[in-house]
Amino acid sequence: MNILVIGTGAIGSFYGSLLTRSGHTVSVVARSDYETVKQHGIAINSAPLGDYHFQPARVVRSGAELAEKPDYVLLCVKVVKGADRIGLLKDVLGEDTRIVLISNGIDIENEIAEAFPGHELISGLAFICVTRTEPGKVWHQAYGRLVLGNYPQGVSDSTRALCDAYKRAGISCATSENITTARWQKCVWNAAFNPISVLAGGLGTAEILKEQEPLLRGIMREITEIAHAAGHTLAADVIDISIGSTLTMPTYKTSMLIDFEAGRPMETEAILGNAVKWGQRLGVAVPHLETLYGLMKLRERSMNRLLS
Repeated sequence: MNILVIGTGAIGSFYGSLLTRSGHTVSVVARSDYETVKQHGIAINSAPLGDYHFQPARVVRSGAELAEKPDYVLLCVKVVKGADRIGLLKDVLGEDTRIVLISNGIDIENEIAEAFPGHELISGLAFICVTRTEPGKVWHQAYGRLVLGNYPQGVSDSTRALCDAYKRAGISCATSENITTARWQKCVWNAAFNPISVLAGGLGTAEILKEQEPLLRGIMREITEIAHAAGHTLAADVIDISIGSTLTMPTYKTSMLIDFEAGRPMETEAILGNAVKWGQRLGVAVPHLETLYGLMKLRERSMNRLLS
């Protein structure tokens, strides 16, 4: 398969590199780290898989530079204010190119589905501890499981083929007939740990869990209640599983905390704001989530003032 990855952050670099390990041709669109990736490729420091080097077939600043349109384009950019996802995609799509979104958040697909209705849309969820430590260097601490499904529902042959490619690369990959339900499941963890890590002044996941497990469970419970009201009932033990997986992972800086410390936009709306809006729309009481959301908006305002 001919694959283009847009975004050479932690997620794009890692999941793009895996497809080269299973024999596919992978090019990347790099922006701020273009020169580094062009000259040196990307070093993957992986505890589970071992260290290895990812040299993309081509490194470009824009997908418009590629003469051949890809079979799949993996859009691995965060859903934040100012991210022009439609603009990033519009010049790279061939007639049969499949669009793959690997990003956090609730309600992140519809904008792309409406902009490109003639293209198959695959939504992906990454369950992983991975960080870009500097341009061209990625640290994979733990996990790596990927879940893929067509949006709004179903699993196509193209999705199964991509899933098989990841399995051959050595990670766990599963398909989901209802990827929206799977998104709510991942939001159980993200909505709790991501904003708290920022509001708590930079604490890692292990410290947060040790000090505030009841608070985390209350936040997680509200996400499950919204999901149920929206027709996406989650497993009864989803909160225990989320807590248990955190206990077994190395202490970890969340992606939102890394962005905050770097002065970059955070996924507040995609992870937290959209969940709050669903709760309010459906009449579900979400006091924990509303409080977190309000505090995060204040933290964003404070950060913007410091940067201006």
